[in-house]
Amino acid sequence: MAPRLKVDRLWKDLGEFELADVCLEVEVGEYFVVLGPSGAGKTVLLQLIAGILKPDKGRILIDGVDVTRSPPESRCIGYVPQNYALFPHLTVYSNIAFGLKLRKVPRKEVDERVRGVAEKLGIAHLLHRKPRTLSGGEAQRVALARALAIEPKVLLLDEPLSAVDPVLRWELRDYLRKIHREFEATVVHVTHDFTEALALADRIAVLNRGRVEQVGDPREVFYRPKSEFVAWFTRAENVYRGVARPIEEGLSIVEVGRQSLVICGEYNGEVAVSFRPEYVVVSKSRIKSSARNEIEGTVEDFIDEGPLLLLKVRAGDLEVKAYVTKSSFADLGIERGSRVYLYIRASQIHVIR
Repeated sequence: MAPRLKVDRLWKDLGEFELADVCLEVEVGEYFVVLGPSGAGKTVLLQLIAGILKPDKGRILIDGVDVTRSPPESRCIGYVPQNYALFPHLTVYSNIAFGLKLRKVPRKEVDERVRGVAEKLGIAHLLHRKPRTLSGGEAQRVALARALAIEPKVLLLDEPLSAVDPVLRWELRDYLRKIHREFEATVVHVTHDFTEALALADRIAVLNRGRVEQVGDPREVFYRPKSEFVAWFTRAENVYRGVARPIEEGLSIVEVGRQSLVICGEYNGEVAVSFRPEYVVVSKSRIKSSARNEIEGTVEDFIDEGPLLLLKVRAGDLEVKAYVTKSSFADLGIERGSRVYLYIRASQIHVIR
């Protein structure tokens, strides 16, 4: 069975930027997130899929049918741009109906679909309003309704949560999950926010400078990054280059500056390794632990990240970052300048080849 969406070796040269050899497959009903920093090419990719831009090379297939040269209105794709692009002179009803009228859907069916989707999205009471009278959250729902009304095979979302305040962002994230379930939609959602990707994605593609660095489920991407960029962007925080050598069957040691890290697997030569700050156990004194790695260092700084504190610990020429809860931070009596011991399991250190 063909994937719902296939992007096959897609290229687009925009002069100062190039999308290069992008290959992706999105299955029916999948919530697929394209994750990357500003300037990675996420919006360009969506506009190519939507038909707003034409590729220089490569193909776009929907249900196995090549739509690379087809106009946007014939692709059965719903597109919600970052600024929502609602027509200010039209009512909410007319905005939602716009794509249906463009496709010459009969008037009675237009009315049924507009009211049906508005009811499902909880905006039926807004149908008479104009976009300028809507809040950010309401405008987003109208833009979603317009895209969903055409019953798209693929729903494209361009940074859908970037224009709303942090409190509303949590609510709308849950709302997108609900929409995905209720409409059984196949979604391609682009974002630079890795917490968004973790919360929503079935699978993630990490895009960097127009190239796909990694595709996988959230756990693979966040805990087994395939490149230093992916490790950095997903906030592995502790990413180091060193020289590895085997020490016994199934174990190696990596010399990182003056520190040595024991890792699982047998490696020789230069490697990059990473481990996440949530994997680090912090203590004010030495403890008995099954972890193969003990690092003694000094707390240089700490950052309040809501429920957790991120410690920055200096151990010789190495900076190690570790998360602790606020209660642990208080119980340990950690201050800037405190000596601490850090423990990391060999199995929790990931080798980037």
